[in-house]
Amino acid sequence: MVALQEAELAHLAYFYCDFRDEDKQSCRNLVLSILSQLAAQSSSYCNILSHLYSTHDHGRRKPSDGVLTQYLKKMLSLPTLCPVYLIIDALDECPNHTGMPTAREEVLDLIKDLVVLHLPNLHICVTSRPEIDIQTALESLTSLHISLHNQDGQIQDIIDYVSSVVHSDRMIQRWREEDRSIVIKTLTEKADGM
Repeated sequence: MVALQEAELAHLAYFYCDFRDEDKQSCRNLVLSILSQLAAQSSSYCNILSHLYSTHDHGRRKPSDGVLTQYLKKMLSLPTLCPVYLIIDALDECPNHTGMPTAREEVLDLIKDLVVLHLPNLHICVTSRPEIDIQTALESLTSLHISLHNQDGQIQDIIDYVSSVVHSDRMIQRWREEDRSIVIKTLTEKADGM
């Protein structure tokens, strides 16, 4: 019987950048999350993470950000036929106004560092609202760009959602239809894709 880890078809790691949670805004935590997710999916990846642990006094010393990135590159560079998918969701929610470099710049630098490795089995998906700094940084790195911003389907989804909430809320149901229509129109126009 083939072990599950050896029979896998792909490896996946996902990180959601959340403006409400500082732990979900740093490049360090993104790398730590990816390392642990990949190590949970493969004994080869787990061995690399175990080596990192043992070389840092079995967890008594924290590895630097650079060392963490080196170990991530080691994992991703293992020879394998299995594709690896990294998803970085809502990158625009990483702050770009404090620090030198900012948290967002650090994540963008990491993405660039991974892309320039030219690993054939590595696939990176980054989602974000159309922020200029992100577009500029990713433009030269991407082979595929899909924009959903201000697309008819997205706008209709927002209208449907806002309408559903407005029409199902018991307090709002007491309002005049004209007021409910104003709420739907205003929220939809100001949603900016959210």
